[in-house]
Amino acid sequence: MMSDARAKLTAAQRIVVKVGTNVVMRDDGNVALGRLYSLIESLATLRKAGKEVMLVSSGAVGLGAQRISLKPKTLNLKQACAAIGQSRLMSIYEQGFEKLGIVTAQVLLTEDDFGNRRRYLNLRATLNKLIELGCIPIINENDTVSTSELEGKIFGDNDKLSALVMSKVDADLLVLLSDVDGLYDANPNKVTTAKLIKTVTEITPEIERYAEGTSQRGRGGMKTKLEAARIAVNCGGIAIIASGRTPGILDKIFSGEEVGTVFLPAKTLPSKKRWIAYAALVAGTLKINEGAVKALIENKASLLFAGVTAIEGDFERQDVVSICGPDGTEIARGIVNYSRAEAEKLIGLHSDKIATLVKNKNYDALITRDNIVLKEQAQPSSTSYAT
Repeated sequence: MMSDARAKLTAAQRIVVKVGTNVVMRDDGNVALGRLYSLIESLATLRKAGKEVMLVSSGAVGLGAQRISLKPKTLNLKQACAAIGQSRLMSIYEQGFEKLGIVTAQVLLTEDDFGNRRRYLNLRATLNKLIELGCIPIINENDTVSTSELEGKIFGDNDKLSALVMSKVDADLLVLLSDVDGLYDANPNKVTTAKLIKTVTEITPEIERYAEGTSQRGRGGMKTKLEAARIAVNCGGIAIIASGRTPGILDKIFSGEEVGTVFLPAKTLPSKKRWIAYAALVAGTLKINEGAVKALIENKASLLFAGVTAIEGDFERQDVVSICGPDGTEIARGIVNYSRAEAEKLIGLHSDKIATLVKNKNYDALITRDNIVLKEQAQPSSTSYAT
C-alpha cells in the first residue's frame, strides 16, 4: 500500500525538477546522453499527462570544460566554459523534447532576478505564462555574467535556485536529482551501516547534522539540498532528494515507489514573506537588544527604534535587512521603513522622536511586524521525527 507521503508525490500537479551536474555528466567527464534522454522522456510523459513541469538544469560549466578539454580553475575560465556549455546543454534538451512534441524555453537567471522585488514578480509572471502555453521552461543561472554561484555564494549548484523557482510559481513538488540516493543518517561513503531516511517531517538540527560535504564535480552538496528542501516545505510544498543516476528514477517517483528521501510540507509562508526570507538580497544588519528579541519572537511585535543597538550596511527604505540578537545570531529578516541615514538618528529612541528628526515620517516602527520573517531556529519548534 502506498504511504501518504508517496501519495502526495504522485498527486503533485505543478513540479520543479532539478538536475545536478553529476547527473548531466558521467564520471569520465563526458556528457551522459543516455541518462539525459531518459529523463527527457520521463518529463515529456509527465507533461503529456497534464502535469506542469519546469526543469532546472546544472551542467553548463561541465559541458563547456569537456568541449575544450580543460579543467577550469579561475573564475574567468569557468565563465567561458559556462558560455560554451550552456548552448550545448540547451541543444541536448531542445532536440530531445522536440522529438517528443514538447516546446522548451530557456530562462537564465541571476541573483538580482530574485533580490529585486519587481523583477521577482515579473519573472513569476513570465514562468506562469510559459506554463500556460504548455512549454517546459529550462532554467539555469546565467554563470556567464553572474559570478555568485561560481564562487559558491548563492545558489549551490542550482539547489536553492530550484527551490526559489518552486516558491515563485507556487509549485506542489520539488524533485532534486543528484548522484546520491537521498539523505542518510551518516555519510554512506564512510559509514557502511548508514541508513537511508525515507521521510522527514521537519528539518531539525539533528537532520542538518546528517548533511556532509559537497559533490565531486558540482558546487552543491547535501547541505544545499536540505536548504532547498526547507524552502520548498516552508512554501507548503513537498520535496524529494533522489539519485538521477538511477534508471527510470522519475517514473519510480511518480508511481509511488519507496525511493529517495521525502520532505513533508510545513506551515506555509505567504508569498511576500517567502521573498523576504529566502530570495531578497540583504542590504544591511540591525543588532537589537534582548527586550526587542523577546518582543519579536514571543509577541510577534514590530521592531521599534528603541530596541536597536547598532546598524551595519548602507540600506534605503524598503530594502531587506538582517536582524540579529546581542550575540550576533540572525533571528529574522525584514523590510525597513527608513534608510540607514535616517535610522542612525533614531536608534535607541522612542517613536515620538521620529517626526522631529526625520523628514517624511513613514511608520512608528523601523520594521512593521507584517514585514518581518523569523528564522526557523528562532521560532517555537514542534515535535518531529524522521523515518
